This record gives sequence, structure tokens and C-alpha cells, in this order.
Amino acid sequence: MADRTPPLTVEELRALVASGEIDTVVLAFPDMQGRLQGKRFAAPFFLDEVLGHGTEGCNYLLAVDTEMNTVDGYEMSSWDRGYGDFAMHPDLTTLRRLPWNDATAMVTADLAWADGTPVVAAPRQILRRQLERLAELGLTAHVGTELEFIVFKDSYEQAWDANYRGLTPANQYNIDYSVLGTGRIEPLLRRIRNEMTGAGLTVESAKGECNPGQHEIAFKYDEALVTCDQHAVYKTGAKEIAAQEGYSLTFMAKYNEREGNSCHIHLSLQDADGRNVMAGDDPQGMSETMRHFLAGQLAALRDFSLLYAPNINSYKRFQPGSFAPTAVAWGHDNRTCALRVVGHGRSTRFENRLPGGDVNPHLAVAGLVAAGLYGIEQRLELPAPCTGNAYTGEYAHVPTTLREAAELWETSEIAKAAFGAEVVAHYRNMARVELDAFDAAVTDWELRRSFERH
Repeated sequence: MADRTPPLTVEELRALVASGEIDTVVLAFPDMQGRLQGKRFAAPFFLDEVLGHGTEGCNYLLAVDTEMNTVDGYEMSSWDRGYGDFAMHPDLTTLRRLPWNDATAMVTADLAWADGTPVVAAPRQILRRQLERLAELGLTAHVGTELEFIVFKDSYEQAWDANYRGLTPANQYNIDYSVLGTGRIEPLLRRIRNEMTGAGLTVESAKGECNPGQHEIAFKYDEALVTCDQHAVYKTGAKEIAAQEGYSLTFMAKYNEREGNSCHIHLSLQDADGRNVMAGDDPQGMSETMRHFLAGQLAALRDFSLLYAPNINSYKRFQPGSFAPTAVAWGHDNRTCALRVVGHGRSTRFENRLPGGDVNPHLAVAGLVAAGLYGIEQRLELPAPCTGNAYTGEYAHVPTTLREAAELWETSEIAKAAFGAEVVAHYRNMARVELDAFDAAVTDWELRRSFERH
């Protein structure tokens, strides 16, 4: 990653702590689900002890399910291994203020074992490794993520007590691009936008979406690791701000039978001089590098779907005519395809439309980079673009269940070569844990259909 000024420097932090403007520092890392896990430190203690040495956290934080239950099957962490610690080292390029938490700063951590070796199954390390491989070719990836969410007038506690049923969306009808619709909850959206700016993110815009209460706030394209770190900060911060305002919001991929929450990911490549190497002179405006990179996306898309759609609920989005993809196809500005090529010249890039709002951005972008590198290494040829409706075309289908995606991931030679056996096994086990939990559950759907009539 190029040298850059962090949102908050250590010198600025020291001054703010000395003046009493900052009294708390959060040190956190993204876990398997993309959630921020860590500790809150008294700011003077952070400066005196944690800044130079880091801290420790139980290594079960990368070996639990969504509800923080300890589960079996993880090589790196278990009862047999005693659930020891790993080290959390602050990455000072990520130091920032958190305006929605009084007198608080935050820094993202990298994880290492006691001997200093990286925790290879940590999402941030997985992405770092793929970016290092890309750097060996003299390239950097620039990424933008477009997160959608649904806002409810119920608090998180009220939603919990209602079993998340019968909630009141912040808007009552489709407000896609509606200025009136976003105006209805502009105080909340404005606060999120402004306080993300205060945290060092560059906000582009906010717009309404299709599902009642659904909105999207977009942030400026940046280097891949920066974008993914900011994505995690934004997702946590938006929930915290909503809670403070008495609202709740969800990024889950498919809250109901209407439009799901997507997280389209845009990616381009730059060389050492900052030139977009995806732009070219062929009839489609693409370079040879982009054609190979995009061909790699198609070749690995089914194998890497676990990285793009990591939960059982993720696969409910993939319905024909839903603006969520079902076909392993690419096209120019074609929203029926899984891969959409957009822009021209310096802005040439592609968009992967598989991920939902529940995606872990570090894992998904690692998948995009690894797939592209596979295409470059194998010099894969790009097939003709889809120029019509990909939903009705004769293309390979994206996986329809987490079970299918997990089996493809587990047996993928592309995944094993790119990520290594340890990472493949770790995330295959994550999927197994979720599937076992779901298979043992009795759903509302089953009760309604079976209680009396079966």
C-alpha cells in the first residue's frame, strides 16, 4: 500500500489525549463474519503500553459461530489446544476518530501468533497476502463497495423482542432515487454521512432503494485494504448511530421476499505510476490485462462464491429478475450479469454483483484479486459478453445454496493454490457450522405449513 497520511496521526492522538478530548481508544480487527472485535482502552494506557507492544485476544474469536458459540473443527483454536491468545498489533495507518462515540479513537489490528508469524486465516491477512501477490506484478487494486441497508423505526431491542417480525420500515414504499423518500429520514442519513466523514471516510452520496426503508450510502473508491477497513468501520458505526437515534438497520442479504441488500464491489488495477491498466484500445475499451483478469473472475466465480455469499441467507438473493445475479456471465453495463464492466479510460473497472450486505469485504476482495491473478497467470481468454438478459441465457448458474458453495470451495484447486489448505479448511468449517445449525432448526415456515395441516 502506498504511503498515506492516516485520518489521525499518533502525534495528533497524543495531543488530543493530553487535552482531554480523547479518553478512549478502540483496538479491533474484522472477524470471519466481518464484525469488529476487540477492546476499549483508556487512552493514556493505550499510548504507554498498547501502541508499541499491542495486546492479546482469545484466538477463539476466529473459531466461533455468529452467536459466539465455541464450535469444533478448527485447527487453530479448540478446547484441546486450550483456547490461547493471539496478538493484536495496531496498524497505525488506520488510526481515526469515532465521532459517534464521545472522546473515542479507533485503530484496526493485524493478528499474529506469539512467535510473530501472521494468523493466516484472519480475513485482513488473507487480503494482505493476495495484495502482496498482486504487488509482485507491480499492480495495486482499487476498490469501492456499495452497501445497502434497511432502516426500521423500531429499536434493536424492540426488534429482538418482536423476533424481528412486524417491524415498521422507515419508508412505506419503493423510494429508489427519491429525494422525498430519503428526506423522510435525512436526519439519520445526514448524521451517518457527516460522522463517517469525521472518521476519515470520504462520502459520495446517499440514495433510496427499492425495498421499503432501504437506502445506500456510497464512499469514495480507494486502495483495496483501505476500502475494506473503512467498510467494517462504516458498518459498525451505522448500526451504532441508528441505535443512538432509536432506529435499527440491517445489512442482511435478504430480510424479506422483496429486494435484498446488495454490496456490489467495483475493482480496478493501477500500475506504479497510477495508470489504470484495465483500460485499453481493443473494441471494448479493455486491455489484455483486464481481459485475463475478468476471465479469471468467471473461471473462479463458482469456486469462490463462499467468499462472496458466506451465509445461508445470502443465497436467497439470487432470484431471476431481482437485480441479483444468477448467471456466471459478464457484460458491458448489464445488470443482469454477475460481472458488469463499467467506465471508460481512467475509470474502466468491473463490478461483481454477487455479494450482499452480509459480505465480509476483506474475504470478498481477496477472492476478486485471487481470481484475477489466476486469469493472468493462466492467460485465460475472455468469452463474448452477454448483450441481452443473462437470467434467460445459457450460462453456468451461481450456486443456489451455502451447501453447494461450500463443496465447490472445498474441492477447488484454484482456491487451494491461491489461499492454501489452512485457509480453505478454516472457511469450509465455518460453512459447515452454519449448515449444521440451520439443519437442526425448526423454522416459522415449517410451523405455519405443518402444525395443523400435516
